[in-house]
Amino acid sequence: METIGTVAGAMPAPGTGLRERKKRLTRDALVRTSLELFATRGYEGTTVDDIAAAVHVSQRTFFRYFASKEEVAFHVPHLAESLVVDAVQGRPPGEPPLDALRGALRESWDGINQAVEQVVPLELHLRVYRVIESTPALLAAHLRRSSELEERLAHVIADREGVDLDTDPRPRVLVAAVCSAIRVAERSWSAGDDAGLTALRELMTAHLDQLGPALAGSWSST
Repeated sequence: METIGTVAGAMPAPGTGLRERKKRLTRDALVRTSLELFATRGYEGTTVDDIAAAVHVSQRTFFRYFASKEEVAFHVPHLAESLVVDAVQGRPPGEPPLDALRGALRESWDGINQAVEQVVPLELHLRVYRVIESTPALLAAHLRRSSELEERLAHVIADREGVDLDTDPRPRVLVAAVCSAIRVAERSWSAGDDAGLTALRELMTAHLDQLGPALAGSWSST
């Protein structure tokens, strides 16, 4: 396992105070080591003591950074979610809501990957992605977090369109449809043989491209 001083991509920006540098190194070491253990031993087979021992810190230190194993498991996805919300907020005014959401997802893809790689290798992130899908406790947490993300995005869309989210259901309906398409793509990717990043991106793009036709087009083949 990596120790605090050897975590790839964990070096902070120049000028950061020594205290903050050490805190970031410790946090990133805990994240990477936790994900490595989850990917190799399984989430349920890994304890907080295991993580702390592998990073050569105390259990108390772990809890100084994370409230639980679940929180550290979703640390990297939380970074990705924040970038998606920022990307939606930054879309051009007047762009149709569905185009804004799809464009934001495309736009934020590379930025998400770069943010992930500053903490853990993409390959490890994708392996843990599959652990989440196959672990009931983590999958339940993932679905709960997805619901919370949908609400954040619905507020952003409502603000962009100047509608009242309390009386107009369209922002929540649209966001739910987009996020459901992503979930279908995630499940297909998780069950498939190709665990690579390209396969995941292609599936998400294909499912999002089918969203409009599935909702508004004719399904008749005659």
